[in-house]
Amino acid sequence: MRQFRFAQKAFIVDNGKLLLVKKSKDDPYHPDEWEVPGGRMQFGEEPEEHIKREVKEEVGLDIEIGAPFAMWTWILEGEVEGGERTETQIVAVGSYCKALHLDVSVDGRVEGDYLADIAWVPVENVLNYNLIPDIIPAMRKFVEEFQRQ
Repeated sequence: MRQFRFAQKAFIVDNGKLLLVKKSKDDPYHPDEWEVPGGRMQFGEEPEEHIKREVKEEVGLDIEIGAPFAMWTWILEGEVEGGERTETQIVAVGSYCKALHLDVSVDGRVEGDYLADIAWVPVENVLNYNLIPDIIPAMRKFVEEFQRQ
């Protein structure tokens, strides 16, 4: 079975630090790897509400959404009940976002997000983290643009 999904990722910076989230050891695709908050859109959801919901669930922040700066895609392979193989193509958009407060919280987390940790990382150190491979090109672009500011 083949599926298509849309995702958004929030690149949130405060005082030269980017907010990263770490996948848990139980994550079926990217255990112990880092990325930025965000996720897949639910059917019928509006894009602006989608990214706000994802960030609120994952890190407890309310955000102001800025300009998108990157688009990328990847394919996840897996299987559903009964052993049927699945391929899910995900297209993601990364946007600059601003936190409206800095009270990070994990209270709204959804079990299926498989998140373990949150860290504010100096932008110049982000590429040294064990990042999810599919986000690395967008992360490089983000770091380059940030350093030009």
